[in-house]
Amino acid sequence: MAREDPLADPTPLIRRVYAYVAYRIGDGPDAEDVTSEVFERALKYRSSYDPTRGGALAWLIGIARRCIDGRRYTPAQEEFADFEQVAPQDLEANALERLTLARVLAVLDDRSRELLALRYGADLSARQIGVILGLKTNAVEVSLHRALARVRAELEEQERSQGDLLRDPAPRTSL
Repeated sequence: MAREDPLADPTPLIRRVYAYVAYRIGDGPDAEDVTSEVFERALKYRSSYDPTRGGALAWLIGIARRCIDGRRYTPAQEEFADFEQVAPQDLEANALERLTLARVLAVLDDRSRELLALRYGADLSARQIGVILGLKTNAVEVSLHRALARVRAELEEQERSQGDLLRDPAPRTSL
């Protein structure tokens, strides 16, 4: 029986791996380098691929996680390379949303950030995440639910504190 080739259709895999890596370390050349490294390792070790342990995407995401961890990346600072493609008012709102979200995600623990990156960066299902992390699907779903609840609570807290500043400025005293 012939072994299944995990890289038989690489185009969608490249897009999904890049999306995950970009979600974790930021968009741009560093994400491209890590994605290239992932596929280089995949080609080198393709004989070790075991389809019974998960699909090709799960295998590649696992490689990507090791590549990112091996480089000890810190979350990327916001870059505005594509600012010319967006109207100025959209750019300002987009930048504010991204900075706010980055601040909120920084409050989360590493595991929660990793789960959110796998779910929304790599667009993996809870089952696929469970395979990658060695967790049961239900444990992944519960952890994602809790992480999203923390994100929502933090966003609401920031919104309240900003609203308080706008409504009740500090009284000015004259000297």
